[in-house]
Amino acid sequence: MPSPTLAEIPSLRALLADTLAGRPDATLAVVCLCAAWCGTCRDYRPGFEQVAAQHPQAVFRWVDIEDEADTLGDLDIDTFPTLVIGGRDGAPRFAGPVLPQPGQITRLLQSL
Repeated sequence: MPSPTLAEIPSLRALLADTLAGRPDATLAVVCLCAAWCGTCRDYRPGFEQVAAQHPQAVFRWVDIEDEADTLGDLDIDTFPTLVIGGRDGAPRFAGPVLPQPGQITRLLQSL
């Protein structure tokens, strides 16, 4: 039996729902899965936060995969940064690794 794709992992639906909880005005959740020990992630975070400020219609969340391992369940992230973008229906519209370039988030949001 083939492994589920990243978008098919149930814990991602729960992560999206949790991210959007308390923000009924938000249309999308943008979650970055990273690790504190990852230098690329540390360098990427200021740009991620800058893009978040430019998109108030979305909830942006930074998740350290080690600090929030219980939240992620069996999810195994090998490539950083990994983004998960989804809406209120809980279905990920994008889930996968991205180049550490904040402009990619904006392009992804425009394409969804």
